[in-house]
Amino acid sequence: MYATAVVFERPGDVAVRRLALRVPGPGDVVVETVASGVSTGTEKMLYQGTMPRFPGMSYPLVPGYETVGTVIQAGPESGHRVGALVFVPGANCYAEAAGLFGANASTLVVPGARVFEIAPALQDNGVLLALAATAHHAVRRAQGPVGLVVGHGVLGRLIARMVLALGFAAPIVWETAAARRTGGQAYPVMYPGEDGDMRYGTAIDASGDATAIDSIITRLRKPAELILAGFYGERVGYAFAPAFMRELTLSIAAEFRPEDVSAVIGLVETGRLSLDGLLTHRATPAQASSAYATAFNDLGCLKMVIDWRKAA
Repeated sequence: MYATAVVFERPGDVAVRRLALRVPGPGDVVVETVASGVSTGTEKMLYQGTMPRFPGMSYPLVPGYETVGTVIQAGPESGHRVGALVFVPGANCYAEAAGLFGANASTLVVPGARVFEIAPALQDNGVLLALAATAHHAVRRAQGPVGLVVGHGVLGRLIARMVLALGFAAPIVWETAAARRTGGQAYPVMYPGEDGDMRYGTAIDASGDATAIDSIITRLRKPAELILAGFYGERVGYAFAPAFMRELTLSIAAEFRPEDVSAVIGLVETGRLSLDGLLTHRATPAQASSAYATAFNDLGCLKMVIDWRKAA
């Protein structure tokens, strides 16, 4: 069995090539991919070669953990059925490349326990479930109501929407890039310097910019809480005295868990959380090289989708 896959041959080198897949077992499903999202956090660092070393990380590698596809083969112990639409948060099924995170390919072999069935109505928006689950994990990590979200990319927008979906008051969102200060839904988005003298008890940083941490801390009130929801390639640090005066609690919201994905699916299905309006760019697999460049460098691109229905 083979798949066509996006492959980072080495940092800075994107290719699309045919890879052999491992033989599926009784607990696996084989998924024919519909669409895959491009992550501008972890995938960008993998592309640049700045990702900290993780177990199993090596080049060449297949990126991607934001895939929606259809089950075309289901093992008797997989718990799934042929024809189901599923969200796949990563795969490691290649004979000739590392699977980190491994889901940006035309066909995937994945343990059935790892995938989530979704309603057909969700379709391509299902690629957003990974970031929505990350948003859910971050908001649930907070000890108090989230008053400030920093960054208005896809993750920041989903965190702000998640705060509202879980029944809390609308947060303020900071965004330094003018191109991203539009599109707020029932919450205000502003340049940080326009925020006046507001003070917040709990803030979530979704910018991934370690240099923003000091300025965030100065706008918190005692006792203060800051949750880091981005992924930071450089060393994270902050001035001690402002943090001391605010009795800062700093938390890291690591990768989402299966229960976060299930919770998000429930919020979407009941209409409490919308994933609409976040998929802004599309490309075919043959356009992968330019698509990744756009996703990583164009501030107008919130989420790039590789459409595997156009793989020919």
